Amino acid sequence: MNRKTVIATALLAALATTTTAFASSHREAPNVTRLPTIDSTDFYIFNSYESGRSDYVTIIANYIPLQDSYGGPNYFAMDPAAVYALHIDANGDAMEDFTFEFRFNNKLPNGGIKLPVGPNGVMVSVPLKHVGPISAGNNGALNYSETYSMSLVTGSQRTGARSAITGANGQTEFVKPYAYVGEKTFGNTAEYSAYADQYIYDVSIPNCNAMGRVFVGQRKDPFTVNLGETFDLVNYVPVEGDSTPGAGDGNGFPGGITQSTANDDLNDKNVNTIALEVPKSCITGSGNGVIGAWTTASLPQARILNPNATLEKPEVNGGALVQVSRLGSPLVNELVIGIDDKDRFSSAHPSADGQFATYVTNPTLPIILDLLFKDAVNATLGTSFDTIAPTHYPRTDLVAAFLTGFAGVNQQSMVTASEMLRLNTMIPATPAEQQSNFGVAGNDLAGFPNGRRPGDDVVDIALRVVMGALCHDIPVAGTPTNLGLCQPEDANVGTAPFTDGAPIDASFMNTSFPYLIAPLAGSPQ
Repeated sequence: MNRKTVIATALLAALATTTTAFASSHREAPNVTRLPTIDSTDFYIFNSYESGRSDYVTIIANYIPLQDSYGGPNYFAMDPAAVYALHIDANGDAMEDFTFEFRFNNKLPNGGIKLPVGPNGVMVSVPLKHVGPISAGNNGALNYSETYSMSLVTGSQRTGARSAITGANGQTEFVKPYAYVGEKTFGNTAEYSAYADQYIYDVSIPNCNAMGRVFVGQRKDPFTVNLGETFDLVNYVPVEGDSTPGAGDGNGFPGGITQSTANDDLNDKNVNTIALEVPKSCITGSGNGVIGAWTTASLPQARILNPNATLEKPEVNGGALVQVSRLGSPLVNELVIGIDDKDRFSSAHPSADGQFATYVTNPTLPIILDLLFKDAVNATLGTSFDTIAPTHYPRTDLVAAFLTGFAGVNQQSMVTASEMLRLNTMIPATPAEQQSNFGVAGNDLAGFPNGRRPGDDVVDIALRVVMGALCHDIPVAGTPTNLGLCQPEDANVGTAPFTDGAPIDASFMNTSFPYLIAPLAGSPQ
C-alpha cells in the first residue's frame, strides 16, 4: 500500500465505529417530515436514452418517501391542495423560464360504490378504495379516482403566462393509476404494468411542435442507500472491500463493505413518480443548450381544518402558494446545508442561494470527520497531520459541483451560482448498457453531475467529491486530468473509494419511458 492508501484505510476503519450519517433519508428537512405528500425524494433530468428518442429530455420527480407496498387501505395519494412543479432555467440566470405544474384531484367515481345490506337492501358505502379485481381496460371495481391536470408556465411561475397541457385527444384531465395493492387485485407484475402503462400519455405542450409524454404513478423507489446501518453511526466500513465493485474477491480495503442489494434499505419501498418527456428544442431557449432544473411542491399559505371533515372537504385552503419542498442536486440538503437552514433552503428560490454559499465554500462534514478521526489516524500511523479534511478554501471544487457546473460540460452560458441540476442537452445520451454509474467521473459525460440518470450512484459520488476526489485526476475523454480546482495534496483521502455498499446502475431500470420499474406488490408478502 502507498502512503495515501494507508491513510485512507486508517480513516475508514475509524469511520466504522464513530461517525454521523452520510446518506439521504428521503426526509431531508424537519418541516417536510410533517408533510410527506409533498416531500420530494429524488429528482432526475437526462437526455432520453430510449431508442429513437434522442431529441428528448426526460424529467422525473419522485414524491412521498418510504412507501410500504402493503400500506393500505388508503395507500398513497398526492395532495390535492398542492402544486407540484418541474422548473427549467434555459439561460443560467437562476430563474425559471419554463415550469410544468401538476395539480391533483381525488374523488369517488359516480359517488362511490354502495352495496345492498340486510333484508331491506339498504345501500351502504363500502370502506375500501376497491372491491374486486382490476386490470387494463377494466376498473369497474375501483372505488377511488385520482386524476391530475397539467399547465405550462412561461416565465416566472408566479407571474408568467399559464397555458393548459392537453392530451392527444384534447383532454385536460389525466389518470394516475391506482397503487399496486397486490397480486389478487392486479395479477403479476406484468399484468400490473399493462394496467399502469395505459396511463402513459402523449401530450401537446404549448409552443412546442412535437408531442411530449407524461406518466404519473407509483413506481419502485429507484434510489439505493444503506440507510439503517448508516444512521447507526455508520455501522460498516464505508470503503470498497473488493478489488473492484462486485468482484467478490475481498481484495479491496480490509474489512470494507462489498456491494450487495441486501445493503439497500429502500429495496422494499415504493414512491410516487411524476415523469415528463419533452422535446429538447422546447426547453433550451436561447442559451447554449445547457439547462438547469429543479422540482418544488407548494401549498396554500393557510389551511383551516374542517371539524366535520368529509372526503370532498377535509379542510379549507387559501392564500398565496408557499413553496415547502425543493430538490435539485441530490444530497445537498442532507450533506451540505446546516440543520437550522434546511427548511429555509426548501422554501428558497435558486436565485436567492447566495445566502447558503458558506455551506458550500466551507463545508462542515469534512471538519466533523477531522474532529472525530484525526487523532485516531495520527495514532495509527504515527504521524502528526494537521488535518485529514481537504484543506483548500474556498472549496471551489464543491462550488463547481453544486452551484455553477463545469465549463465545457454542464455550465450554462450565463453563470449564476445557484443549486440545481444542470444538463447539457447537446451531449448525446449513453445507451443503458454502456452507462457508467459514476457518470462523468466514470468517463461517461452523459451522467451525473451532467444531469442525473436513475442508474447514477450519487451517494458514492457525493461522498468522494466532498472528501476531495476532484482534487485528483478524473478521466476526461479517457485521459486522467486534474480539473485545476484543487491539487492532490489538498485532499489526503481524495482517492479513497468511499461507498455505502448499496449498488445501483442502469440495469436496475427499464430502458424506455418512464424508465423506473413497476412498484412492488402489497401482497403476497
